[in-house]
Amino acid sequence: MATAFGRAWARIVSLLPGPADLAEARRDPRRDLLAGLTVAIVALPLALGFGVSSGLGAAAGLATAVVAGALAAVFGGSNLQVSGPTGAMTVVLVPIVGRYGPTGVLTVGLMAGVMLVGLALLRAGKYMQYVPAPVVEGFTLGIACVIGLQQLPNALGVPKPEGDRVLVVTWRAVDEFAKNPNWTAAGLAVAVAAVMLLGARWRPTVPFSIVAVIAATVVAQLARLDAAEPIGDLPAGLPVPSLSFLDLGSLGTLLAPAVAVAALAALESLLSASVADGMTVGQRHDPDRELFGQGLANIAAPLFGGVPATGAIARTAVNVRTGAGSRLAALIHAAVLAVIVFAAAPVVSKIPLAALAGVLLATAIRMVEVGSLRAMAKATRSDALILALTAVATLALDLVYAVIIGLAVAGALALRAVAKQARFDQVPLDRGDHSAEEHALLAEHIVAYRIDGPLFFAAAHRFLLELTEVADVRVVVLRMSRVSTMDATGALVLKDAVKKLHRRGILVLASGIRPGQRQVLASVGALDLLCHDGREYATTPDAIRAARDHLEAAGVLPALPDQQPRTSGEEALR
Repeated sequence: MATAFGRAWARIVSLLPGPADLAEARRDPRRDLLAGLTVAIVALPLALGFGVSSGLGAAAGLATAVVAGALAAVFGGSNLQVSGPTGAMTVVLVPIVGRYGPTGVLTVGLMAGVMLVGLALLRAGKYMQYVPAPVVEGFTLGIACVIGLQQLPNALGVPKPEGDRVLVVTWRAVDEFAKNPNWTAAGLAVAVAAVMLLGARWRPTVPFSIVAVIAATVVAQLARLDAAEPIGDLPAGLPVPSLSFLDLGSLGTLLAPAVAVAALAALESLLSASVADGMTVGQRHDPDRELFGQGLANIAAPLFGGVPATGAIARTAVNVRTGAGSRLAALIHAAVLAVIVFAAAPVVSKIPLAALAGVLLATAIRMVEVGSLRAMAKATRSDALILALTAVATLALDLVYAVIIGLAVAGALALRAVAKQARFDQVPLDRGDHSAEEHALLAEHIVAYRIDGPLFFAAAHRFLLELTEVADVRVVVLRMSRVSTMDATGALVLKDAVKKLHRRGILVLASGIRPGQRQVLASVGALDLLCHDGREYATTPDAIRAARDHLEAAGVLPALPDQQPRTSGEEALR
């Protein structure tokens, strides 16, 4: 037990920050300071907007950006990752808020954080690499659509309709706007979005989101635009950490939503860290440390009233582009937001909700990479199908179901493609040193087949059909040296085919069986059927000589002269 405890403790220590992280932070603090300030300016309206969109309010978004952003920066596995509330998480949280209320969301966040820590200890971070690119592109497109639709009630200045399906809520909001149009709110939202989109083309390095929000707030205050509803009162500081929201009796009910939140947090955080790696030279994140850091961040955020957090791709990209070199930049971003919470809450509270909606509308539009979508759609029909199904499922169902559907379809199509690569071909018998008459006698009674590629559940039944339809011969030789992989289904199908041939009086011999294949064949009882009299054959010529001996013993063939040493032609039959 002491050894197991030691290994567990060593695993935990490996996930904690080390001297290398401190050395990186000391390398160029001025550059990290500038990057952190820039990211904080970009993150402020996003944190406010996603907090409002989630249903817990702007204060929850700010608390998440400060607490989760700081902890993920210190304990995460990426030097450049910036964490906080995100649009993808908001998509999942809205129905949870509607069903379980704010306390349910806080409990779900805490449970998800514990799950993420568990995944880190189990070294699950490496499995992110198995998510296909069409699935990632599909759910990114779906998320962008959902984020944009979620903002319509605030952008149109109408009360948020009831319902947890974004399409239903959007339809009701548009219907309400048609009955009682609020052109002030709509104008502010469109203006903010336009400034962000056009400004990004003109000066990509300028944070036009905060410029547009400040301008909209000033206009709303000076013109006394009562139709532009503000955020409302914000607390001047973070609340005292508390577990008062936790109801132990509800943990079982909230388990499924917590799994969904944990899965999304892991997927989005690791994806964002991978994007950051791709934008730099020499930076590589530790996926298990990233899960650990995100887990601690999500355990702490609910204690301060914050929503679940993930790595934020947009903010991380800004961090990289502005020259961040270490995790100090993300930590400064959280510290700046904390100062804003304590010092500028009264000013922030006057920001119109329509302006925040405009920020998120522009963010949703910028999430859609038209070039990437076009390239993915043109790659193969399978990639286009996976992308479309994932995007539609994200919009119609939810993000977790969308990822599951995308992975399932991608897996099925991949198996189909692999199964098509498997081949079952008859190969001619090498004449070797036989006379034409002797070779003709052998070819009349012996047939050789070569199995290429995988012999597994997706392809095995086709082999069963082809093998059992073998013409009326006495011996079938199977060349198995080119079988790349074999599972229990493939071995069982092969066993069934061999039994059917035996019932027809046809002997089946195999050559080139690999060690890994022997274990699978033996486990289902197929190896004994392929090894006549307990003998295995390393090469096809050996198996053919054994087949000839069998036919001679059965009196089917006259005794033939002994074979000469193997020729180069026989070598080709290995």
